[in-house]
Amino acid sequence: MDLFAPSHLLIILLLVLIIFGPSKLGDVGGALGKAIRDFKRAMNDPEADSKTANPASAKPEASATEVKPPQS
Repeated sequence: MDLFAPSHLLIILLLVLIIFGPSKLGDVGGALGKAIRDFKRAMNDPEADSKTANPASAKPEASATEVKPPQS
């Protein structure tokens, strides 16, 4: 007995369609496709993703409350 028999997959698809409805199912599919594209893009170019994710860490700036020692 196969776990993923065509009849089992058809029943699962029918239940998902009943639970989410046709409009939500399209939204979920679009969101899933976008997530996969973003993941592939991040895997291909991880350095560019880290630069855009946290630009503050790329260029540290002195804060206004930081006290600098006097120069002698």
